[in-house]
Order: sequence, then C-alpha cells, then structure tokens
Amino acid sequence: MSNKEHIEKTFPNRRSNTLCGIKNDASITGAEGDELVTAQNLLLEGIHFDLTYYPLRHLGYKTVVAGISDVIAAGVVPTHLSLALGLSSKMSLEAVELLMEGVAMACQKYELDLTGFRPSSSLTGLTISTSAFGFAPKGKTLNRSGAKENDLICVTGDFGAAFMGLQLLEREKQVMKETGQNDPDFGGYDYLLERQLKPEARIELLTQLQEAALEPTSMSLVREGLAAALLRLCKASGTGCNIYENKVPIDHSTSTLAEEMEINPLVAALNGGEDYEMLFTLSLDDYQKIEKEGKGLKDVFVIGHITPESKGYTLETNAGEEIELKARGWGNEENKN
Repeated sequence: MSNKEHIEKTFPNRRSNTLCGIKNDASITGAEGDELVTAQNLLLEGIHFDLTYYPLRHLGYKTVVAGISDVIAAGVVPTHLSLALGLSSKMSLEAVELLMEGVAMACQKYELDLTGFRPSSSLTGLTISTSAFGFAPKGKTLNRSGAKENDLICVTGDFGAAFMGLQLLEREKQVMKETGQNDPDFGGYDYLLERQLKPEARIELLTQLQEAALEPTSMSLVREGLAAALLRLCKASGTGCNIYENKVPIDHSTSTLAEEMEINPLVAALNGGEDYEMLFTLSLDDYQKIEKEGKGLKDVFVIGHITPESKGYTLETNAGEEIELKARGWGNEENKN
C-alpha cells in the first residue's frame, strides 16, 4: 500500500454532506442545493519546478492550470481560485509581479475569479499553494468510482510530452553548467517545452460532452502518469482494464526525443507525469450514439476497455502480448530501452 493510499484510509468521510472527499481528485461537498467542488494543489521549488530555466510568467500560468484541472476532472467548470505563496528572500517584487502576471493570464483565459491571495515568507524556496472551486447541480459531478465492465477507456490529448520537455531542459541545464555557455539548443522541440512549461487545462472537454449529451461513468486527471491514473480509477471502481499499446496517443516529437535519449516512448507516456490530460470512461451505448450521429469528440482517443476486477490491469503490446500494467517511477533501468 502506498503512503497516499494509507492516508486515504486514515481519513474517512465523517459528515453527511461530504459526498466525495480525500479519495477523489477533488472533494465534493453539498452547498445549498448545488454541490461545491474544491481541489488543492502545492508546487515546491526544487521538487516541481526549477527557477534556473522556468519563466515566472509560465510558472504562474501553470500554477492555475494545475490548480483547476482536478475540478475539471470532477466534471465541473472551475469558477474561483485561492492562492498562497511562500516567498524566499531571493524573490524580488518584480519577480512576484511576473509570476502573478501569468496567474492573471490564466484566470482571464479560464474565466476565474481569484478570491484569495496570501503571500508569506519562506526559508525553503518558492512555495505555491492553490485552492480551486466550482459548483454543479446535485448529482452532476463525476469521480473515479463509476466505471463499469465493458466501458470504453478514453483520454484527451497525448502523453509523455511534458516529461520529455523536462528531460530536454535538464539536459541543456547540465550542458550549460559544464561548458559555461548560455545558449541552450532545444533542437526544434518547442511543443515539448510548451507541454512542460505552459500546459493548458482540458476545460473544453466538458463543453464537448455536454453538447453531445454524453455522461462519462467515471473521470480522473492524469497528473502522475497515465498508468497511475488508470490504476487508481480501476481500484476505485472495483474493476480491471485492458489498454492497447498502439492506441496510447504519443506525439511524434515525444517519440523522437525519447529515442534520442534512449528512453522508451511508451514508458514515458505511461509514467512521465504532468500531462494534465483527462482520463474517462464511456458506456458502449453512449459511444455508439456519437459514432452513429457522426459527432465524435475532438482530441479524444479510445485506448482500451474496462474488464472485470479478476482480469487485472493489462497492456496489450504491438506484438500481441498481454503484460501487467504497472505504475513505475523514474530512475530504474527498466525504464530504458
């Protein structure tokens, strides 16, 4: 059992109006006929970002995207954001203003009101904490626990790009450290850098689902890798899953850089993290309805299906072999080609 799962078991829901608490991407609490959806996020300098190469405007923008994506994963449009900053002595007023410019840009794009802001001193580098909020009619929120056997597993976007963008930044940082030069060579991998430094929230998925009259049976945010998100969804739903290697969306530039750096592109996609994509399940009836009507969903891909829990969690390779799907960390030899 992971530390996170242990903590989930240590904190049960005690109040009747806590509809979905610590076990979900976002907590769901009843509020005067509507459901209030909240989500917290924490970014730490040296753990989640490196100011050596992270533009502060981009960091402010990403802070908002990271904060609201859990609310979106509950099927809810985020409306409000609260922000707290721990500021080290090296952060000048001008630096803070740059950071907040990025926050303001994201708030404008996603139509958010910043309803809380609390700066404080920090002895351990820049710390950024957010609380995001949204409201939904009763019974219209989503969580991880609704997937059913034979549901189709769907994802937005592509995977592994943010991780490979980080590898590129770290590589060039090391080169500059060794050579003393200050002209990093990113080799035309702009897309990978953007996915790492300035990701976007998948809020448009909610509009697509509503317009197509589709109701996902479950949904989760892909933050720590596709494999980890899928396993958590299946465990919450009491199901198994089967996905296909050739169905996992991977951008060409992700594959190119991964191969250049001797990293398996599929492993990067499954375990890379920071994708901020959505993982959700649809019933066969819903999927057949959109297929029949020719509506489809833009930038959404079916990568497999839900199976009985007894079947476990499997990945079918391009060679037709079924292997156990696991969520692995980085730094192990098995993550190399």
